[in-house]
Amino acid sequence: MRIVVLAGGIGGARFLRGLQAASPDADITVIGNTGDDIQVFGLKVCPDLDTVMYTLGEGIDVERGWGRSRETWSAKTELEAYGVEPTWFGLGDRDIATHLLRTQALRDGASLTDVTRMLTKRLGIRQQILPMTDAPVATTMETVEFGELAFQDYFVRHRWQPTVRAIRLSGIEQAAISPEARAALEAADVILFGPSNPWLSIAPIVAVPGMADLIRSRNAPRVAITPIIQGDAVKGPAAKLMAELGYTPSAEAVAAYYGDLLNGFVYDERDAELQIGGQRTTMLNTLMMTDADRATLARHVLEWIESWD
Repeated sequence: MRIVVLAGGIGGARFLRGLQAASPDADITVIGNTGDDIQVFGLKVCPDLDTVMYTLGEGIDVERGWGRSRETWSAKTELEAYGVEPTWFGLGDRDIATHLLRTQALRDGASLTDVTRMLTKRLGIRQQILPMTDAPVATTMETVEFGELAFQDYFVRHRWQPTVRAIRLSGIEQAAISPEARAALEAADVILFGPSNPWLSIAPIVAVPGMADLIRSRNAPRVAITPIIQGDAVKGPAAKLMAELGYTPSAEAVAAYYGDLLNGFVYDERDAELQIGGQRTTMLNTLMMTDADRATLARHVLEWIESWD
């Protein structure tokens, strides 16, 4: 089975770990969000791609949900001693090695897709991880309190507390689907939207010119897993952001937001009272607290899809 998963952030990465365990023989390709990329101390940092990469490579710091395990922080401490900004965005020593390699390869003319392939090979990851585009795209948050904020300013520096009026994707008009991402989607037997933040992690991927039309054109199961349970997000700002943008925080609103990109939607069994129309639906336990939970959810999603006529 050839599975393509659109994913970003901790929720999407944890679902991918479950999918990896539930279907070890599947040909899995991840298309990751790059709208939250940032330049720090001259280094190209790709937080969503790295979270997926470290999770699948079994190198993630499990407690934080991001960054490398067994991390040390000597470089961060020295930079703070020099009084260099930003002090609010910390890079661990092992993590810095990833960003040094990425930055140097990009300066030497490699594409972000090529660089990501090199990094995943180094970490022994069998799954293919692809950026949504090789072009630079930047998510910008229009906030009530501070006006425009770069994504990491909003998410890390201000801990996603500012009130959001709108979200803008700088550079999206000049972006293009990479040949590798296009080929993966065209060959996919199943396309999954991970339980990632629909507005911050999935929307930038779908906004790449031609991406939404390509997904809609595929006569294959196109299924999203809700990141909202009983009106709230398990982790992160999804529910808060939905309310600020005028949506009712619910799995039903997530399904409606994705619209005809989907022909299937998975929501949580705790939301049995919801009436979700427009596509096939099923209720599962989508709360992933352990690796066993993640594998069980992924297995049940695939079993449901395989039951389709």
